[in-house]
Amino acid sequence: MNILVTPRSFGKANPELFERLTRAGLEVRRNDTGRILSAQEMCLRLADCEGVILGVDPLDATVLAAAPHLRAVAKYGVGLDNIDLEACKERGIRVSRTLGANSNAVADYAFTLMLMTARKAALIDRRCRQKDWGKITSLDLNGKTLGIIGLGAIGKLVAKRARGFDMRILGHDIVWDADWASQAGVERADVDRICREADFITLHTVLNEATRNIINAQRLSLMKPTCVLVNTARGGLIDETALLAALKEGRIYGAGLDVFAQEPPADPAWYGLDNLVMGSHCSSSTVGSTANMGHMAVDNLLRDLDLQARA
Repeated sequence: MNILVTPRSFGKANPELFERLTRAGLEVRRNDTGRILSAQEMCLRLADCEGVILGVDPLDATVLAAAPHLRAVAKYGVGLDNIDLEACKERGIRVSRTLGANSNAVADYAFTLMLMTARKAALIDRRCRQKDWGKITSLDLNGKTLGIIGLGAIGKLVAKRARGFDMRILGHDIVWDADWASQAGVERADVDRICREADFITLHTVLNEATRNIINAQRLSLMKPTCVLVNTARGGLIDETALLAALKEGRIYGAGLDVFAQEPPADPAWYGLDNLVMGSHCSSSTVGSTANMGHMAVDNLLRDLDLQARA
């Protein structure tokens, strides 16, 4: 039985993951390109596969049509926006994800981006390497107002960390957990209010048609000139053309982006900004979280291929 493994970090520090798959009788095909696979590459590699451990590579209707034997998709992560779930449902393809495996790692990285952007840590580092020891004044984090858009597992962990910085926390989520919010000291607010009042805004919501470009030109215009915007969720949550203009013109203080609609972004203007900290979609890439995601993805795939007892 053939399967495809697309995430580049899968098994990198945990070779036993591949051993578990082969012990179960699976022939494993790996992504050896060093990058995200294109739709055409996915079509070729999935043609005779019954399962896939999937990263952020495309699994749309066209790719699925080229994979007639596919029975199980184990997402290595939590976001499902790169998967045509309706087409999977129609085909009876089982789809799983690694809920909770990387939540702490992503929450940590969101705070890393907040701190690096506010304190201009990347810029200071670059200047120091050029032997420029001039002082750069930056922003405080302690005691400021944080707006969290999306209060699932990761958003809640970000709120927990924010309490250590004595931050006032505004939160938005379609499904409001009133008991948790009361205990965590999180005040409910709509997105517009968060954009008006927050000193730091961090995105932790799913990408769908309701949330696409949830941060747009109009909402960017509401933000304080000292606001820091962070995104470790999905690039499509932000109108990147509008954000690029706001950063270039200094209408907000800065941004920390681990995700872009196109990765890496094509517009060269991104790479020259001193008020931007960029990430390579790596917020979940820690030793602990990749091990957790890997083992959970293998568990899910073997279960959905009815092979769990063999590994």
